[in-house]
Amino acid sequence: MPQPRMMLVVTGDDFGYCPRRNQGIVDCFQAGGISNVSLLVNASAAKEAADLAKRHNIPIGLHANLSEGIPVCQSLQQASTLINQRGFFHGKIGFRQFLERGQLSMEQVEQELRAQVRLFRELTGHLPHHMDGHQHVHVLPEVREVFAQVLSDLRIPYTRVPMESGLRSCPWLPSHFQRFYTQVEKDAQDSIPVFTRYGIRWPDMYLGLTTMGQNMSVPNLQRALNQALALGSSGTTSSNASSSNRPVVTAELMVHPGYPSHPQEGGCGEGPDDFSQSADRQHELSMLSDPSLLAFYSQKRVQLCAFKDL
Repeated sequence: MPQPRMMLVVTGDDFGYCPRRNQGIVDCFQAGGISNVSLLVNASAAKEAADLAKRHNIPIGLHANLSEGIPVCQSLQQASTLINQRGFFHGKIGFRQFLERGQLSMEQVEQELRAQVRLFRELTGHLPHHMDGHQHVHVLPEVREVFAQVLSDLRIPYTRVPMESGLRSCPWLPSHFQRFYTQVEKDAQDSIPVFTRYGIRWPDMYLGLTTMGQNMSVPNLQRALNQALALGSSGTTSSNASSSNRPVVTAELMVHPGYPSHPQEGGCGEGPDDFSQSADRQHELSMLSDPSLLAFYSQKRVQLCAFKDL
C-alpha cells in the first residue's frame, strides 16, 4: 500500500461483556473489520476476552467502567459513593446525576480506576496502551482530572476524545441521542486542556456516535470517513497526537460489534442490557466486515491500525 492518508484505529468496545460479544468481536477482527479492542475488566467474560486477545494477537486497551455493574476495588464494594443500595454502579445517567449533585468521591473514583488498571495487567500481562471510558464517563467534569492523573502516573499514552465533526448534521439521530451526544461533545471539548496538561494523546479525529447500531451502514461509514479525511487534510482537528507538518490523518472509529447476548448471560453483574442483546450488534459486525467497506479503505488509502502504531 502506498503512503496512507489515514491511520484508522477501529476499536471494538465492551470486550469481555459476554461470550457472544467476545466471539463476535474476534470474528470481526479476523475479518479485518476492527483493529483494536477495549476491555471491560469488571464484565463477566473479561478473562475469556483477555485470553482470546492473547491467542489472536488482538491489540487491547482498557474500557474504564464507573457506571455499569460492580466495582473491581473490593473496599468500594460494600459502601462507597460510587454504588447504590444494591451494590451496583449508579448507571449511565445516574452517575452523571450524582456527579452534578457533588455526591461522588473523586478519591474513590481514583481508587477504582487504579484497581481496574491493576486487574487489566493481571489479565493481559501488560499495561493498556490506551484507556477510555465506558459510556464516556472519562470526560466528565472532575472525573477527567482524576482520569488524566492516573494515565500520566502509569504512563498510559492514549485516550479517546469523543468529538465527532458530523454530529449536528445527522437528522436520523433521535432527539434524546442528539442531546446526550451533544453534552458528551461539550464534556470532551472541556477535557482537551486537562489531557494536554498531563501529556495524554489522542487521534486527530473521532468517529462513531453517528454510526452506531442501525445507523451503521457502508454509505454512512464512507460519509463519516470522507468528512474526516477532508477535515484532516485541512488541518481542522482536535488532537495533539500528530505534528502539524505530518500528512497522515489519525482517527479512531468507535464500534460495538458482536453476536447478541443471550438473556441472563453476561453483563457486569446485573445481566446483559438491551444494548448488548440487540440485533444491532450483529448488524455492526456485518457492516464492518463488508467487502465494499474494506475495498473503500484501500481505495482511500485508509490503513487500519492499533494505538501503538500511531
